[in-house]
Amino acid sequence: MDIEKIAKAIETDIGEALPELRQALAEAEAGIGRVTTPEQILLREARVKTGLSQKEFAQRINTPPSTLRDWEQGRFKPPGAVVCLMRLLMNHPELSNELASPV
Repeated sequence: MDIEKIAKAIETDIGEALPELRQALAEAEAGIGRVTTPEQILLREARVKTGLSQKEFAQRINTPPSTLRDWEQGRFKPPGAVVCLMRLLMNHPELSNELASPV
């Protein structure tokens, strides 16, 4: 991994210097610290946007709360269909109400 190249690209993207970025990238490369995946961020943000707790959200998407926790904490990667649903809920959080209705 070219840490300097990646750091410059990130700083150019956001338009400002990030003094601790190189250290963070070096730690990530070394396996130090926690890595958060885009799927984890998407899941958490979608749930927060709906205003539901983990338990309530898990019920809405018909999955055990422990599975949702595992996805949010990065222990397991959610299936593609779940990621797709989260993208829909990010743009239309009100759709979570439709998931509460019996089929």
